[in-house]
Amino acid sequence: MTPRRVLLVSTGGTITMTSGGPAGGISPTLTGEDLVRAVPELARRADLEVVSYSMMPGASLSLGDLVRIADLVDGRMATDFMGAVVVQGTDTIEDTAFILDMLVKSDNPVVVTGAMRGPAAPGADGPANLLAAVTVASSTASAGLGAVAVLNDEIHAGSRVQKSHTALPSAFTSPGFGPFGRVIEGRVHRYARLPRLQALARPADADATGVALVTIPLGDDGRLLDALPGLGYRGAVIEAMGAGHLPARVADKVEALAAVMPVVLSTRVQAGPVFQGTYGFKGSEMDLIARGAIPGGYLTAGKACLLLRLLIANGLSGDALRDAFHARSNTPLVETPD
Repeated sequence: MTPRRVLLVSTGGTITMTSGGPAGGISPTLTGEDLVRAVPELARRADLEVVSYSMMPGASLSLGDLVRIADLVDGRMATDFMGAVVVQGTDTIEDTAFILDMLVKSDNPVVVTGAMRGPAAPGADGPANLLAAVTVASSTASAGLGAVAVLNDEIHAGSRVQKSHTALPSAFTSPGFGPFGRVIEGRVHRYARLPRLQALARPADADATGVALVTIPLGDDGRLLDALPGLGYRGAVIEAMGAGHLPARVADKVEALAAVMPVVLSTRVQAGPVFQGTYGFKGSEMDLIARGAIPGGYLTAGKACLLLRLLIANGLSGDALRDAFHARSNTPLVETPD
């Protein structure tokens, strides 16, 4: 059987890092071609075209980089490529998987992977993660999944995956949902089917759209919210407590801010949605939504920021922005019958 064609885009990250630099520690040195040569089994799984996009840590990727990678992926998918793998640093895998899920139009699988341990470390996980990612990207069972993260032989939805530990190879989880598939004996095992929404337009200059993320902990007075309009931000995400709650004295500041820019209400809690209709005290989710805040649904604060940036950069505002945000932050993991 002729191996399916798969695009592999390497951007850097721990999976490409070796030691020996003047500053000490490890840093990106390996190209995408280097990674592929280290795993001969890849050639039996797929016919790979390798693009070494960059050599940078995951934290240095920009939204503009991800828009350009989405362009690259869709361009190849329009020919005879059956899937794509994006290799990067694990710091921002959850962000990349989410953005590509929002932007890539093709129904062919797009897989984001990386490694928690450098290639010279005992028990390096990069080769196994890369092989699993290519397995998913080249499998007909992966069609229609959207963009996913594949690490530790688990397949996580781009909209749900989070990095939940700083060190363990099992760092990636989907709190409240779990993986919707695994790679077992070299084959893709799917446990659920994801509903897909129409891809968002890819903005020409996404990096120019600033959205602030402000966490409000116990006892905070919200003074940072007053400063945001004067700093050039075009939107804000507030990471609240519990089901979307803030100190009562912050509520008026949220209302004032929502009058001049879109404000999304998120939560610092790892799993579960922001509520919309349970609590009615000042600073509760019902109170803040009535003051103009947009409930953040199931998205983490970081993903809420990314989605809000894309929507603003695409020219959405008012009810159109609110509706588009709601549609992409509350979609259930598993399609259910009407």
